[in-house]
This record gives sequence, structure tokens and C-alpha cells, in this order.
Amino acid sequence: MIIVENLIFSLNATVPIFLMMVLGYVLHEIGWMDDEFASKMNRFVFRVPLPVLLFGDLAAVDFARVWNMKFVSFCFGVTVISIAVSAGISFLWKDRSIQGEFIQASYRSSAAILGIAFIQNIYGTAGMAPLMIIGSVPLYNVMAVLVLSLFKPGQRGLDRDVMKTTLWGIVTNPIILGIAAGLLWSALRLPMPQIMGKMISSVGGVTTPMGLMAMGAAFDLRRAFAKVKPAVTAAFIKLIGFCAVFLPAAVRLGFREEELVAILVMLGSATTVTCFVMAKNMGHEGVLSSSVVMLTTLFSAFTLTGWLYLLRSMGLI
Repeated sequence: MIIVENLIFSLNATVPIFLMMVLGYVLHEIGWMDDEFASKMNRFVFRVPLPVLLFGDLAAVDFARVWNMKFVSFCFGVTVISIAVSAGISFLWKDRSIQGEFIQASYRSSAAILGIAFIQNIYGTAGMAPLMIIGSVPLYNVMAVLVLSLFKPGQRGLDRDVMKTTLWGIVTNPIILGIAAGLLWSALRLPMPQIMGKMISSVGGVTTPMGLMAMGAAFDLRRAFAKVKPAVTAAFIKLIGFCAVFLPAAVRLGFREEELVAILVMLGSATTVTCFVMAKNMGHEGVLSSSVVMLTTLFSAFTLTGWLYLLRSMGLI
């Protein structure tokens, strides 16, 4: 019965997201969303609601009550290794222009957006999701800015100007600023006024639907099929590869229940729509990113359910 319930939840969490991308694609095809509109929507999501969403997630975390250094260190270390593995595999592709997108899409999960909801559905509380977010999401975003800057199409290696541009891009990146502000707010234990909290919730709430529709509107089916091999490879790494490697390590280190589910979400949830938004806004084509997001969103309902079934049958959750 638990398997059926988890499958239904996973489908309810992922299929609507996939359908939002399809809606954007259809609206573009019938002429209701042109390329310019989709591009402006992407920039808006990148600069306003996405940073606000991340700020709200992190500002609400109570460090003193939930802090677990071992768990946060594991999430951070696994994220570092995942990025390094993705970067290594990216050099297998002859088309160097897709390296940045491939690396980001292979390691970056929908941890902040879907993680808390997924764990709440199983345990009734957010559990260890906020700590997982602290251990992985800031690094996700910092490394995404770095990777997308260094592997930008037409980029010619590293020099002083490239390094200055990259560092300035990290410091001024709206997503990094949102994370830094959220962590500072939480560390200072500042109260969240109800009016401000509702505003943050409302603004952050448009991130996913707007980002997904804009991504669908910009999706080029012909170009996507031209990049099917790297897209499928990235999707496999994201949904199966990292879970197969790091979940046994997590079990061996003694993580159980909410901790293990949070690690599963970090490793095996769908690639976040933020990948596409950031790639497009940092000079990349975005086709590979959108392809991986669509593939992982479609299949994550089944792979996550499979991993949950395996962990449940072993008595670990």
C-alpha cells in the first residue's frame, strides 16, 4: 500500500511540472508566447522570484534546533564529488559548447522546491530537508555560476579577465545574493513579520510555474533530438547513477529515516528548472538543460518510488 501511495505522490509532484512545460511549448506553437516574451520571463524569474524563494527557504531554518554537522558535511561532500564526476564526464563530448549545461544538469536537483514537500508527505514534517538545503543548495548555485561562466560558449580558457568576470558574476548573481541574505537572516535569528512572510511566499511561488512555462516556450524539439545522447546520459546520472553510489555510503555512515530520505531527494530528484533559467541568462543555448529537466521530471516519479521501495524493504525508512 505504501508503494502505491508513494507512486501517487510522486506522480502528483512531477507530472504537473512536466505538463506546465508542455503548456509553455503549446502556447509558443500557437503564437501566444513568442521568443521575446519567453526570454523576458526567464530573466524576470532569474532576477526576482527565484532569489526570493531561496531566501524564504533558508531564512526559515532554525539552526540551533536542527543543526547536525555530520549530516550537513555529508551533503556538502557528496555535492562536491558529484560536481567533479559530472565535470569529468563532460569532457567525453566532442561538442564543448554543451559542457557547462551538461555539468549543471547532471548534479543539480530540485532540492529546495520539491525536497521539503516530499519529506513532509512521508513524515508530516520537513525533517532534515532544511539542513540538506544548507549543505547542498548554496554550493549548487555557486558552482553553477562558476561552471556556466568558465564553460560559456566561445570562452577561451582562464585568464585574469575571465577570472574577474567569473568572480564578479558570482558576487552579483541574484541567486547567490538571495542565499546569502537567507543564511544571514537565519543566523541572526531575525523574526519574520507576517506581512513580509506572505509577500515572500507569494513572490517565490511564481518561480516554478513561470520558469517552467518559459522553458517550455523556448524548447526546440528538433534541437533536443540532436542532443539526445548527452541528455539521456545526464538524466541517467541524475536519477540513478549518484543514488547507486552514495546511498549505500549514507547507510553505512548510519543515516536513517528523514536523513536518508533527504539524501535521496538531494541525489535523485529531477533536475531543477533553475538550470535552464541560469543557462539561458548566462549565454548558453539552454536546449540541453531543458531536455534534461523534461526527462528527469518525467521519469523521477518512477525512479524515486523505486528507491523508496528499496529503502523501505530494507527497513531503513
